[in-house]
Amino acid sequence: MENEKKVKLAVNGGISFGAKLNAKQLVVIAEYMNDDDELELTTFQQLYIDVLESEVEFVKEKFTEVGLSCYPVGNFVKSLRTCNFCKGAEEEGMPIAIELNKRIAGKQVPFTLRPAYTGCPVGCGEPLVNDIGVMKVRDGYDLYIGGKAKGKDAKTGTLFMEQLTPEQLYKVVEKIINIYTEQGKKREQFSKFITRFGLENLKQIIA
Repeated sequence: MENEKKVKLAVNGGISFGAKLNAKQLVVIAEYMNDDDELELTTFQQLYIDVLESEVEFVKEKFTEVGLSCYPVGNFVKSLRTCNFCKGAEEEGMPIAIELNKRIAGKQVPFTLRPAYTGCPVGCGEPLVNDIGVMKVRDGYDLYIGGKAKGKDAKTGTLFMEQLTPEQLYKVVEKIINIYTEQGKKREQFSKFITRFGLENLKQIIA
């Protein structure tokens, strides 16, 4: 058992008013850690925890019971990074963010893909410097793609489509991820894929 492989899980409290965990959730997480284990807090509002491979499904079930969300770590779509919804759930579109996350988080892709959401043009969720960024503007949703937060080639994303309805947003984002999955090279970062594949080419396929 000592030599059993461990699996890394990404855990958070789901999409709500800010990135928060309650006492019960912290206690449950601690139950599956040894005294010398450490939690890694990522910039994407996730905690990384290592669990025994044989216990993964059991641990995920226990975490889910207390309202924790679990995601795979690696070349998958990360859970949606969001703003704090300071103007309210409905005004800033929290239900849309929750549904979008449900549809895309955990999907396997050529390289880790980082989506972000913000409920107003202030941009607290940093949608412009992530692979896929959504910004609620008035009653619609603007979609940015190809942003990159790190490295010498860091850049803001390109406005891809404006004033989408929620259903249009879901469909377009899912199509973009599917195209990246099918056409992207192994370990090809999304921003590099967009440059190689071409924005206009992508628009034509989605249209």
